[in-house]
Amino acid sequence: MVTAGYLNTFVVPVPIIFAAHIAIALGTLSGGWRIIKTMGGRLTRLRPRGGFSAETAAALSILFATYLKMPVSTTHVIAGAIVGVGSIQRLKAVRWGLATNIIWAWVMTIPASAFVGAVVMILIRVLSGKD
Repeated sequence: MVTAGYLNTFVVPVPIIFAAHIAIALGTLSGGWRIIKTMGGRLTRLRPRGGFSAETAAALSILFATYLKMPVSTTHVIAGAIVGVGSIQRLKAVRWGLATNIIWAWVMTIPASAFVGAVVMILIRVLSGKD
């Protein structure tokens, strides 16, 4: 909003904060438990030691990426850490078909989001009558 000239200083307006909270809550409500079940039980069987290892690995990876100023998805990082923990137990402990589906979802996320963003922007331009 600063770069577009709508705000003079970088201050996130309260309605934007609430909108983000609502969007995150709705996303968690609509699919969060299914994702948690998939990551924690279907991808591989995690015991407390493995869960701790995966969480620690994910936290360290995210901290390192932050240090390098690289944007990363926490969901992607924890999924990779869970696969790593499961494969250490034994390679067959990981459901590789499910892991492959997750990887394809990651690959498709950026172009799909770009497409949806373009469609939304076109709709906003058409509805507002502004270019």
